[in-house]
Amino acid sequence: MGSITIRHFDDLTKSRLRIRAAEHGHSMEEEARIILRTALVDSRGGETGMATRIRRRFAGIGDIQLPQPEREPVPDPPSLDC
Repeated sequence: MGSITIRHFDDLTKSRLRIRAAEHGHSMEEEARIILRTALVDSRGGETGMATRIRRRFAGIGDIQLPQPEREPVPDPPSLDC
């Protein structure tokens, strides 16, 4: 496991992190890990299924109507009488 050091962490942000961690029953370090993990997974789309990712990719194209092929009548089943 790697570790990082965050410099120039302002007091207000540190206080908010401490309060949020306490509300969730975590240490500040664990809360920071959860926040980072959640932010990075959401930005990649890693927690979504393939269909959701495809839908997001093509969402800007708009509604496309494909022609429906004509259906042929269903044939009668074969007779099993001897």
